[in-house]
Amino acid sequence: MTEKKNEMPPDGGGNEVRMEREIDLAEVSDGKLYGAEDLVKVGCGDCAGCSSCCRETGDTIILDPYDIWELGCGLKTTFAALLEEGRIELNMADGVILPNLKLRENGEGCSFLNEEGRCSIHAFRPGLCRLFPLGRVYEEDGFHYFLQIHECHKENRSKVKVKKWIGIPEIKRYEAFVLAWHDYLKRVGDEVKHAQEEARMKELTMSVLKLFYLQPYEEKDFYSQFYERLAREKNSGGQS
Repeated sequence: MTEKKNEMPPDGGGNEVRMEREIDLAEVSDGKLYGAEDLVKVGCGDCAGCSSCCRETGDTIILDPYDIWELGCGLKTTFAALLEEGRIELNMADGVILPNLKLRENGEGCSFLNEEGRCSIHAFRPGLCRLFPLGRVYEEDGFHYFLQIHECHKENRSKVKVKKWIGIPEIKRYEAFVLAWHDYLKRVGDEVKHAQEEARMKELTMSVLKLFYLQPYEEKDFYSQFYERLAREKNSGGQS
């Protein structure tokens, strides 16, 4: 069965990253689809210092607005400061300019990986990092999780409930956000693809950055801020 999904990590190439790809679930997964309440074999004993998944990311850890909010709250910083400090960078992803975690200067792993091979932002790490080695397969009415069987090097993994593995409070609100963000990016990507003028393409891509990333978030409830901005974008027609 071939499906579209968001995988962690997705294939990256050059300056373009593909978030959504056609894959054969029979080849990359255990053949099952999971929900947030299901048990799945992902437990890795807290990685036991392996950190291979943090060293092989390339530019594939794409950051969504929730990630930026969490990083901002956890590090007491802003999106602009993260860019300036070289912690994140901008790349094209499915026709839209989006931020991703930046590698160390030597290219060996995430810039937030410390000398002991541990994540220095683990408490507020990005959603794709939380997800690994799971992926998401999107359907018309939502999405399910699937287990990537060739990604994690740890053997004899234990069963963990999906929502506990992801470790984000109010998982239903988070999943609703993930779906809303996915649908929004798909719509913008389609508009960019069919835009007749280069100026309109630039306007669409820049509106995503300005409205959902560059404008700072407050530490209060993320979701209310996100949906307010999403409603504002719909009313403006992508002209922020």
